[in-house]
Amino acid sequence: MAAKTIERYLARQIYAATAFVLAGFLALFAFFDLVNELGDLGVGDYHLREILTFVALSVPAHAYELFPVVVLIGTLYVLSHLASNSEYTVMRASGFSPYDAGRTLVKIGLAFVAATFVLGEWAAPVAEQAAQTLKLRAKSSLIGQELKSGLWFKDERSFINIREARRDNALNGVRIYEFDAQYRLVRALAAERGEYRGEGIWRLFGVAQTKLTDDGPRVEKFAEFDWRTALTPDLLNVLIVAPERMSALRLYKYTEHLAGNKQKTERYEIAMWKKLVYPIATLVMMALALPFAYMHARAGLVGIKVFLGIMLGIAFHMLNSLFSHIGLLQNWPPFASAVAPSCAFLGAAMLMMWWVERR
Repeated sequence: MAAKTIERYLARQIYAATAFVLAGFLALFAFFDLVNELGDLGVGDYHLREILTFVALSVPAHAYELFPVVVLIGTLYVLSHLASNSEYTVMRASGFSPYDAGRTLVKIGLAFVAATFVLGEWAAPVAEQAAQTLKLRAKSSLIGQELKSGLWFKDERSFINIREARRDNALNGVRIYEFDAQYRLVRALAAERGEYRGEGIWRLFGVAQTKLTDDGPRVEKFAEFDWRTALTPDLLNVLIVAPERMSALRLYKYTEHLAGNKQKTERYEIAMWKKLVYPIATLVMMALALPFAYMHARAGLVGIKVFLGIMLGIAFHMLNSLFSHIGLLQNWPPFASAVAPSCAFLGAAMLMMWWVERR
């Protein structure tokens, strides 16, 4: 009965502290986003209403990225506060062992794992896609604007160039270059615009087709032309949203497409595994906070412990990004690159717990 009471008490305290910390961080990041976006105020139709909408739609992505950090800070604050008031000492005297504490934190943390997964798989990707689409349309920008020629895409033996794609289901300035097995150009197709009709079919308008035959080039013109391809609105959306902010399912599908076209998949594989591993990181952060409950007030004030928690959270966030880049450069297995930071911090938590138990 006592264990159940302690579990409910800890859950209530940790959930409240984590929610408070998350709200504070989100307000801070929203302010930074607002300041950053104000630099584009007035570009095209990108006015204050669009900026505020963009900032609001960016909140779920920030919440997902910050969740392990805020869980660490919230849990660390609660446990440190209990230790400083000797409440945790009373809990231990009532038979609340380190094993019971770890099991209780796992139970409490399952809600954080579920929330992180829902944010990362549904809320954040949908909101981020809507935010980027809103910004691109308002500023009249192009998808694939890093190249002056527009977006380039490979589909089996065809290379596709799209000059403008302000919507994922409507293209302007489509160029298709089709090659044979020896990579000799056999057909070039140019269309003024295209609209997606579903099931992998685009309806192209104002089409000029050039076929290269043994008798020389042959030019044909069509008012409308149905083009079947693996290029879909979903794949175009991938090019709007950064891989780190896409859902695991979409990353898997895009990785399959790249692999089928013999293109590099490492970046998207690492992002996919990070998506699957990241919710578990909330449990790792709670395990990292547990040793602080066994440090008495004389070992440090609550504020200092919370500050240390913030530093640990920042270190985890930086390591998570660092290992992704190192894994990409060094050709590490994608799963290893994704799981290494969590394993390192879990090892640190176990080492700290062993140290405080020996004292």
